[in-house]
Amino acid sequence: MSTLEKKVSKEYEGATIREFLKEDLGLSSRLIRRSAIEKRILVNKKEVRMRYIVHTGDLVQINLQSDESQNITPEKMDLDIVYEDDDILVINKKPYMVVHPTKSYQSGTLANGVLFYFKETNQNCIVRLVSRLDMNTSGLIIIAKNQFAHMALSKEMEENNLEKRYLAIVHGNLKEKEGTIDAPIYRPDGEEFGTMRIVDERGQRSITHYKVIESFKDADLVECLLETGRTHQIRVHMKHLGHPIYGDTLYGFEGDEELIPRQALHAYGLDFKSPKTKETLSLRAKLPDDMESLLKKVGR
Repeated sequence: MSTLEKKVSKEYEGATIREFLKEDLGLSSRLIRRSAIEKRILVNKKEVRMRYIVHTGDLVQINLQSDESQNITPEKMDLDIVYEDDDILVINKKPYMVVHPTKSYQSGTLANGVLFYFKETNQNCIVRLVSRLDMNTSGLIIIAKNQFAHMALSKEMEENNLEKRYLAIVHGNLKEKEGTIDAPIYRPDGEEFGTMRIVDERGQRSITHYKVIESFKDADLVECLLETGRTHQIRVHMKHLGHPIYGDTLYGFEGDEELIPRQALHAYGLDFKSPKTKETLSLRAKLPDDMESLLKKVGR
């Protein structure tokens, strides 16, 4: 069971418990309201109402687990768990896997597998995705186990305090081995474009920092650090530089299928603070086999 607790400081002497939870712990009104209704808020180990006046030294505790259900069918899967604690689960997603059920993909998604894992390990949690990846992009995904963790990490993402690092294998060799791409990304109208995005001044500001890790005869292994998180951002920016990602059928070249049947893009690194302890977590996932195989094909 995940519990958030803190002692009341002198600053909040005489405040209501609601004010303390909102101002000191930074909890949302929605989370406070639900926790109060479900009687999950304690002061000195006793249930209290939201009008309760706190005093210096009071121990405030919130049980973060709530009885919830989700319309997702649990499915047994082989999950690559990179990190887990009471509040979050971080998984290295395999390529070709959809993250969350859609009309076209009702089963076989990462969420189906995670929900089975929660039930199998007797964890009363639903799947709250903090981050997402395209179906054909592999790598690290954060799942929050409770509303507090989801709220805290979503805020970290909004404030650009959660670092997301990717590895991409691109066509050709970049002239500048390190730099920043600051180019707006726009989704044009028209069925002919489908899901494609383009660099266009009408779009949202999009920033990608990149660094060449290793060079080959006609390819570079590039690390990309996202400052913004637009759809297809790395794929669009690499094409904009004239170096599309291998296997990218939407933004790249034809004929890559024999080398790799998906875009060679892997979300290998996450750096963020634990929502409860504020400890810095630096998580990494090794390059998947198909991208290692591609490196050998292009000249490693």
